[in-house]
Amino acid sequence: MTTLRIGIQTGYWSRKPPTGIVEALQQAEAAGLDSVWTAEAYGSDAFTPLAWWGSHTSRLRLGTGIAQMAARTPTATAMQALTLDHLSGGRFVLGLGASGPQVVEGWYGQPYRRPLARTREYVDIVRQVIARERPVTFDGEFYRLPLPADAPGATGLGKALKPTVHPVRPEVPIVLAAQGPKNVALAAEIADGWMAGFYAPRTDAEHRELLAEGFARRADERSRPEEFEVAATVPVVVRDDVESAADVVRPHIALYAGGMGAKEANFHKASLDRLGYGEVTDEVQRLYLEGRKEDAARAVPTELVEEIALVGPAAKVRADLARWENTALTTLLVQGDAAAAAALLG
Repeated sequence: MTTLRIGIQTGYWSRKPPTGIVEALQQAEAAGLDSVWTAEAYGSDAFTPLAWWGSHTSRLRLGTGIAQMAARTPTATAMQALTLDHLSGGRFVLGLGASGPQVVEGWYGQPYRRPLARTREYVDIVRQVIARERPVTFDGEFYRLPLPADAPGATGLGKALKPTVHPVRPEVPIVLAAQGPKNVALAAEIADGWMAGFYAPRTDAEHRELLAEGFARRADERSRPEEFEVAATVPVVVRDDVESAADVVRPHIALYAGGMGAKEANFHKASLDRLGYGEVTDEVQRLYLEGRKEDAARAVPTELVEEIALVGPAAKVRADLARWENTALTTLLVQGDAAAAAALLG
């Protein structure tokens, strides 16, 4: 059994819900799996599957990885966190992320400007709601509670409220998804964990420096650095042949480097660029945006796949896992099927 906690990242749905996942999670829970995480883009949401799947398990931590902040007001998100924490008996982890301008402005119709400042305000309000110490008030640049009487369209009847539901815990763990250096440091400063994208063990020292920078700015003693969760989604594909296993991951990398974000603002591509693959991802993005998705996938080198994924025979996958065990990671989230998770748990 690895020293890392092993979870499953189910992601967001494509055309329909995944099949057989309840049984797979029950089996994985019995084998020692730590957690299950969900995501959302502009289809399935991150909270509902956790409620359904979580009701069929008893020990798994249930995390949103991630819930998009633009999708809900901070108080609405806190309500969902309170509800799921009750229903799961205190197993919920709130993973939040800013997403990107294409989704935030295109899908939610919200401005994307100053995402770090907006995140600070959002987390502050969520913590106020869950703590339930007093009626929630906030006077920020992005959120004002209650809405001032002189605000456009306001009636002036707004009242400071606190949730009717008493929390299971005074704090629900908050994990921030972050890829850029400033965002990573922010997660260490204000959150209980960081969810990384395209984590490569080779750059672990840089990640540790950014986390240390954030820890040094903490204004409270809410949690110690040694209790901070660092999670990363790692594609895991078990095949007899490394190249065939890498072929499963290549389209995923091509999608994120080429199509998940505007050409001028693709944070996933930027993460891969920082690993030294700028020329590769430029070509992948060019091919993808031209509609040549299969060519874009073929342009992803096996070297890059092996940097951010675990691929190949089961024995190789388990041996390669040691590279992640020696990093700042505390939780490795398997992106793959139940057999992939079993290979690591075994």
